[in-house]
Order: sequence, then C-alpha cells, then structure tokens
Amino acid sequence: MKKWYRLDTAALIFPAISQRDWCNVFRLSAGLTEEVEPEILQRAVDDLAPRFPSFFVTLHKGFFWYYLEQNRERVNVRADYAYPLTFMGKSELRRSCLRVLYFKNRIAVEFFHSITDGHGGIVFLCTLVARYLELKYGVDIPKGDMVRDLSQAPTKAELEDSFLHNAAEVAAGRKETTAYHMYGTPEADGFRHLTTGVVSSRALLDAAHGYKVSVTAFLAAVMARCIIEMQALELPLRRRRPVKITVAIDLRRFFKSDTLRNFVLVLNPGVDPRYGDYTLAELCSTIYHQICAGATRQNMAAMIAANVQPQKHVALRLAPLMVKNLVMDMVYRQSGESGGSLNVSNLGAVKLPAEMAPYVERLEFIIGPQRSYPNNCSLISCGEKTYINMIRNTRESELERRFFSSLVELGIAVDIESNTN
Repeated sequence: MKKWYRLDTAALIFPAISQRDWCNVFRLSAGLTEEVEPEILQRAVDDLAPRFPSFFVTLHKGFFWYYLEQNRERVNVRADYAYPLTFMGKSELRRSCLRVLYFKNRIAVEFFHSITDGHGGIVFLCTLVARYLELKYGVDIPKGDMVRDLSQAPTKAELEDSFLHNAAEVAAGRKETTAYHMYGTPEADGFRHLTTGVVSSRALLDAAHGYKVSVTAFLAAVMARCIIEMQALELPLRRRRPVKITVAIDLRRFFKSDTLRNFVLVLNPGVDPRYGDYTLAELCSTIYHQICAGATRQNMAAMIAANVQPQKHVALRLAPLMVKNLVMDMVYRQSGESGGSLNVSNLGAVKLPAEMAPYVERLEFIIGPQRSYPNNCSLISCGEKTYINMIRNTRESELERRFFSSLVELGIAVDIESNTN
C-alpha cells in the first residue's frame, strides 16, 4: 500500500497559487572535480529513495486538499537542459516533485517547494553527492546532519509538520505596507537569465562586520540601495513606494525541530525612500535591527499561528478544494508578495565532511522569480567562496549590474558567470 502525506502548513499555498507559467521551484547543485557518470548517479538516487520518502513523492488533488503520494516509478536522472528552473507543471508534479539533473561535472536537484525548504534540500543534495562519491570512489564518508545514514529509517521528526507544534495562542497580523515592485520586458519563452557572482567568503564577512551587521543584512542593504536608485529614476518622489527585501528565517533556530519539510517564514525589512535619503550604513543598521526585532521566538510563533489557525476553521476545512484555492490565491495576492520588492535568500555556510572536500568544488542555491516580480537573489557559501545567484525572467539586466558593481566598489572582488552572453 502506497503511503501518502499531508502537505505541511507552508506547502499548502504553492499548488493553490501556481499558474500556467509559474511554479515555486528552487535548485541546489554541486560542482564536482570530475565529470558526472549518470549510471552511478542513478544508483545513488535509487539508494536515497527509502531514506527520504517525503521527497520521492507526487502531487495529487483531493476533494478537500492537495496531498503527496509516494512515487509509483523511480525518479530517473537526466541531462540538464535549457535553463535553470524550467516550469514544473501539474502533469510533471503528478509524476515527480523533484528533478535530478547532471551536466558535465555538475549534479543538480530541483525541488517543488511543497516538499521541502532550503535546509531540507541541502541535506538531500549533500547526502546524494556523498552516496555518489561512495559508489564511484569507494570513499567512506561519515554521517551526520548534512549527510544522513542510508541504513537508518527516516525518523518521525524528519517527516513532521513542525508548524503545527509551535504556533502561539495569538496570531500575528498580516497587514503590511505594499512594497515597490520592479518590472521589465518579459522573455517570450520564459527564459531565466542567471548571473552568478563568486566572492570571497572572508571578504564578504569582513565587509558586513565593518557595518556591524550580518551578511544577510549587508547584502539586503546593498540590494535595497540599488532598487532605491532605480525607483528614483522611474518615479517622482510622491509616487515612490517602500523598498523592502524579503529574507527567509529558518525556524529551526528558535524551535526544536529536525524536520526535513518546510519550516521557514519570511520577514520584509526595508525603508520608505519618501522619508529622505539613506546612506549604506543607515540602510545596514535599519535592516539589521528590523531583522533582529522580527526574528524572535515569540514573534515567529505568532506568525506561525497566522498560518496554522485558518486550517482549524470548520468552514474552511469543509470547503471543497476549488474554494480553498480561490481563498488562498486572494490572500496571497493581498499579502504573499506585496510586502517585499525581491528576496535575498541566504542558505549560509555549508560545512561538508572533510572526506568530500577533494571531490566537491562548489555548491549553488538558486530560487526562481516570484509570481509578481521578475528578479530574485539567493546565495550559499562553501569553503572559501560564496556564490551569489541573481535570476530574472526579463530582458533588463540593470539590477544585477548595479548590485555586483556596488560590491566591487565596497572592496569585494566579484567573478561574474552567466548563462547568457
């Protein structure tokens, strides 16, 4: 008998708001020192299936809710194609909610966001790469948080919806000022332009500490300054909107949870440029302290409650899926993306077992454009390098030009890579 899973609290929204040309998918990848052998990679994927049952699933529509069911078929690895994060439509999701891809020396996994978040994704990727290296080279890689033991069964804690166990009694309000959104000329075929800036992790950390803030707050401030400058060229002062940067908060920092499913919420720190000009130091301080003020256990629990409590309403629980989809889509339009201008999503520094270091050159993390705005930014650090990925589905490249130029002006050398000329 096949096993099925309820979507976790954060996952409920994604199938409800997906569109014909948009689906919330993210990518994690590892660059190896040698070219990938697809036959060995397929064996590694097959070996992971019993250990990560909530990843090897398909998405289905019930009368009341969407649900996940274990794959009927194996997940076949395939050569990477086109561009990152091509549309994952409903027909594909009924076959698999993840893709495993290879290209030259790169192993990539693309996840439909309903099955996991960045933390769960990086654990899956690191375990997959470790198993691949074990099969190819016979190396013995120690198991731990990043590389799970395939001989062990998945724990109940790894599969739980941790939102349900950590909600406060009182829910936080959803009302938030609408942020400025950038626009551009959409690519007719949905092409995603990807620009990667490779920087020294030490130089980035030193620059952030120079402003007495975290790396996330520093990059969010640099990004906010670029967007403020671009909005000033487009709109008169009275018509400008707040510029706010969406940052993801891993709730495992505040609550005891070993879940590999979604357990993240977002904050939208920023400023209103109509109030006056801001130096970079002022932006750094403002954004950093807004993050610190918002990212507390108490506030996160109240924000969790705002997502959990609607599920307990009898009328909504008994409503058919079509009605739920309309309600969730309406709520998302009002508060889902309106509060931020774009994401700066930092997965942090990933420490691989020393035994993997000779074989893994880099890690990358890519989130796609959102439904209502075309640009996004994500980053991950591995070893001495940080990989900052900026993605867009429009032709205009002004934002990434300004952003990476700003880092160079601040003394951070940037090596630029792109999937376009």
